[in-house]
Amino acid sequence: MVGQRFVELLDGHPWFEVAAIAASAGSAGKTYEAAVQGRWKLSAPIPDAVKNIVVQDASKVEEVASGVDFVFCAVDMKKDEIKALEEAYAKTGTPVISNNSAHRWTPDVPMVIPEVNPQHIEVIAAQRKRLGTSTGFIAVKPNCSIQSYVPALNALLDYKPTQVVASTYQAISGAGKNFTDWPEMLDNVIPYIGGEEEKSEQEPLRIWGTLGSEGIVKANAPLITTQCIRVPVTDGHLATVFASFEKKPPKDEILARWREYKGRPQELGLPSAPKQFITYFEEENRPQTKLDRDIERGMGVSVGRLREDTLYDVKFVGLSHNTLRGAAGGAVLIAELLKAEGYIQAK
Repeated sequence: MVGQRFVELLDGHPWFEVAAIAASAGSAGKTYEAAVQGRWKLSAPIPDAVKNIVVQDASKVEEVASGVDFVFCAVDMKKDEIKALEEAYAKTGTPVISNNSAHRWTPDVPMVIPEVNPQHIEVIAAQRKRLGTSTGFIAVKPNCSIQSYVPALNALLDYKPTQVVASTYQAISGAGKNFTDWPEMLDNVIPYIGGEEEKSEQEPLRIWGTLGSEGIVKANAPLITTQCIRVPVTDGHLATVFASFEKKPPKDEILARWREYKGRPQELGLPSAPKQFITYFEEENRPQTKLDRDIERGMGVSVGRLREDTLYDVKFVGLSHNTLRGAAGGAVLIAELLKAEGYIQAK
């Protein structure tokens, strides 16, 4: 599903065009249209520009890399296999923008939300030295669900959050499924998503980490605990968040910071960047997944229901589109940032 989102988002992109599509050996040799026949999951049709591209074997690294300037990677493989594949592409001098989790904890691989920690791309210099390449590298996007609440907390970092409780209510597209191929999700909630809680508790700390001599050093605060639940919606991950701070921020200051939040993508005017990164809803019943997941073309973050809490300082609700901001769209935005900053260039 993420691969299909990449194809959709890159159709007519002002900076990038799809020059090659690579997958498993089982799909190689087929046109893209034939390879996804019966498995196309998006409501929009397959873009005409890619229908007749012949799928290549992703394991033939030199062959694929020779025809592209950089690659997006979203594959279903074992972590050690993904690591090896992505490093092989990087060593050919080809930048890799990864949607996979395999390299999220490799110290010299930046894991980036472009509006939150763009400075982490500076670690690429150390990675290139390790890999022995002057142009290749790997950059990754974080877990899709944390983008529903990390940006809102990031705006308040100088108040020093100490404890965070976040419960995420995650769409079925996060598992690469829709209701046709996952009918048991209809009228159902599953209170477990394998590995998701560990990612949701630890990845924000890497995003808030500092640049060290050999890579990113994870932050040691705040303490985060999460629960991650699968709910019967197509797209959009919603989070309920409770937070305490060393210095409790006043409500009007929180709202002002959210509304005024701009990051490097907004400064650079990147093509996929939302004009309003964080949108706050005053209505008591917003944000709603169905109504608000597509805000800013699915690249914005929605927040609502900010109020004081009896146990923590404040609580609020956050929402982000998991396959757009959280997955393919977030990776495209990373690629735009890297191009604008000179890390991705035509070969």
